[in-house]
Amino acid sequence: MEFRPFEKKIWLATPTMHGDELRYITDAYNTNWMSTVGENINEVERIAAESAGVKYAVGLSSCTAALHLCVKFAGERLYGRPAISHGALEGKKVFCSDMTFDATLNPVVYEGGVPVFIDTEKESWNMDPKALEKAFEIYPDVKLVIYAELYGFPGRVDLIKQICEAHGALLIEDAAEAMGATLFGKQCGSFGDYAAVSYNGNKIITGSSGGCLLTNDIEVANKARKWSTQARENAPWYQHEEVGYNYRMSNVIAGVVRGQYPYLGEHIAQKKAIYERYKEGLKNLPVQMNPIVDNTEPNYWLSAMIIDRDSMCPQVRDDTKALYVHQSGKTCPTEILETLAKYNVEGRPIWKPMHMQPMYRMHEFVTVNGSARAKTNAYIAGGIEDVGADIFDRGLCLPSDNKMTESEQLAVIEIIKSCFN
Repeated sequence: MEFRPFEKKIWLATPTMHGDELRYITDAYNTNWMSTVGENINEVERIAAESAGVKYAVGLSSCTAALHLCVKFAGERLYGRPAISHGALEGKKVFCSDMTFDATLNPVVYEGGVPVFIDTEKESWNMDPKALEKAFEIYPDVKLVIYAELYGFPGRVDLIKQICEAHGALLIEDAAEAMGATLFGKQCGSFGDYAAVSYNGNKIITGSSGGCLLTNDIEVANKARKWSTQARENAPWYQHEEVGYNYRMSNVIAGVVRGQYPYLGEHIAQKKAIYERYKEGLKNLPVQMNPIVDNTEPNYWLSAMIIDRDSMCPQVRDDTKALYVHQSGKTCPTEILETLAKYNVEGRPIWKPMHMQPMYRMHEFVTVNGSARAKTNAYIAGGIEDVGADIFDRGLCLPSDNKMTESEQLAVIEIIKSCFN
């Protein structure tokens, strides 16, 4: 079948504006509240908390900033306030999701902690509860877990929470990709002791940037507000007793987020329709879509797929490049992504697991069978199955922009099919 490149690029995911955003931005301009205080921030915090089913939300400059303050507070709660020259987790191990973006766990390093990576569950593509139990057997003194929901498809965060409670550990939930998704009807972002959501430019709703820290603990909310405004003390002059940060959300950015929140459900419905069309259109191919765990309702932020092992053509990757050998009836993520790009379509590899990243390769990595040192591009590390590496090798994210038309998506599906010829 002959294909022509799309005249207008088909993107992975882009912002979808509705008009209300401009009204709230203009309000900030007209009232001259162009700083990090104002009605838009107040409303975003109210709506974010209500939407997530928690008591408090703190508007911050990014989800990474929110995660950092979660980590900092957890470290101080667990181990006490550190000296100014040290982080709150200095030398302490922290269990972290493995298949995620590095923003999930970089805050651990900001605070001097040592990430230990927990392997991925085949059934959900999220942290494996059994591997987490194994990690606690190996390192029973660990008191902090950071769990990320992948691509808006929840895993068994309820089990992760139960395991944390059984071991006296705090749970930080990185719900950056999962705003609006639920497990047993409970919102992602409400399971952790502290949590974070993202309004980055390609998320399910956006502010162009920004994020919120979510909590049911008023002490955490108040501390986050203080730390995010340079930790100024209540004095007539600028008085400081601890390190602070310039992390507060702008009232202008908050105007965009405020205008987006009413459309969260609409965006989720559009993303779900995209996922369902992929699932139907690709059903006769040797591929599997993002798994949906029982009793969950994803937000379907990014549709992704993995190719059956028997239908993979040879593919190798180093740290920056990938090569493959085409075989009739088989393909690989590299071939599909290069083919999509040829037709002006954006796709993306699945997150490369953290234990495979150059900066973290020597950190501990725990699977359901025990501890293993990571081996780049391996499915077996020391004879132990490496689920995350396998998903990364066989998987890719498909264009999931909610402005992609049905006819455009059907053409994308045909392009993907052609790679198996």
